[in-house]
Amino acid sequence: MRQGLQTRRETAGMRGEATTLPGALARVGRPMVFRPIPFADSAVEARGAGAKPARVDWVDFAKGWCIVLVVTMHSALGVGLAIGDTGWLHQVVAFAKPFRMPDFFLISGLFLGRAIDLPWRAYLDRKAAHFFYFYALWLLIVLAVKASELGILAPLPFVRAFLWGFVEPFSSMWFIQLLPFLFVAARLVRNWSAAWVVAGALALHMAAAVFPEGGAYAMASVMTGWITLDSFSLFLVYFLIGHYARTGIFTFANWVAANPVVAIAALIAWAIGEEFGVRSGLAEIPGLTLMFGLAGALAVVALSALMAKWSLASWLAYCGRRSLFIYLAFVLPMAAMRLVLLKTGLIASVGWISLIVAATAIAAPLALEAGVRGTWLAFLFNRPVWARLAGADGRPSSIGSVAPVRS
Repeated sequence: MRQGLQTRRETAGMRGEATTLPGALARVGRPMVFRPIPFADSAVEARGAGAKPARVDWVDFAKGWCIVLVVTMHSALGVGLAIGDTGWLHQVVAFAKPFRMPDFFLISGLFLGRAIDLPWRAYLDRKAAHFFYFYALWLLIVLAVKASELGILAPLPFVRAFLWGFVEPFSSMWFIQLLPFLFVAARLVRNWSAAWVVAGALALHMAAAVFPEGGAYAMASVMTGWITLDSFSLFLVYFLIGHYARTGIFTFANWVAANPVVAIAALIAWAIGEEFGVRSGLAEIPGLTLMFGLAGALAVVALSALMAKWSLASWLAYCGRRSLFIYLAFVLPMAAMRLVLLKTGLIASVGWISLIVAATAIAAPLALEAGVRGTWLAFLFNRPVWARLAGADGRPSSIGSVAPVRS
């Protein structure tokens, strides 16, 4: 079952990351007021007693970048494999590899502050049961749609595949499955020395980075052969840095907004260094993986702060606010649009086909969520009260208000 349904090297597969295209082919992503909010309990909310939620605009843009880059990666690699060639969008995917997932995890840890001190039951409800519900629901949906393709039409193979999905995460949904482990780990070490905790996470990262998988387009590890354990080891350090350095990150965003000319110059210098690191292979060296990941994540923060300051591309912030909607549901429309374009042959360019597929994969989940909102199908994107832990806050939980965290 493990090898039949999901190989570790399945393109656009389990981690949301993938192999190099050649290897895969051989084997078959307004003006604003900046205020540091170090103890917010969701991606964009800071709640006080009786206070209305306050949005931090640049975080929405950062989350938007995260989800767009992840969907773009899946779309480009899927099209490339189907056609047997690469396009210009593959170069964008390769450029983003060193920071695409590090940025996702850093942003995910950014708003852990206040929630980490909640009672255990409330904390597990928000940070574990929440993701478990959506992972289980959408795993069931995806397996049902792909049952014929995966050869699991019979009840017993289907149940086995579903249960195995909680051991080894299915396809791009690995990120949702991993988040509860990160949140629980952060809670368990909350009273430990931050320096020692980060040092331990760095050691795990270094060990995992010695066993890379993903080639030119993806950041992953095969240190143990188990996806969850390898991904936990590789990305925990970014999650913890987002948590412990949250005040500094908000301060950095403030500085960028106040010094846009210098920030733009720094972004240009970073882009040149990033391209050199990707082309030369420096970004693949264990240890430098962390440097390039953090530098890229801060570049996304800086770019997002500037976009929020000048109200550029508000659609990207909209995607960021609804990033988990997209993350859960993008796989099916992505595959459908790829099939349509390849069957019709209307477009020859691999790059443009990939871009259209990516745009469809982003827009379709947003349209679906809007369509089911307020209907009996709202449970697809809103966790109902019955799915909450007994004794926790009884309010329904919408995935649109929870970090990203969401690549």
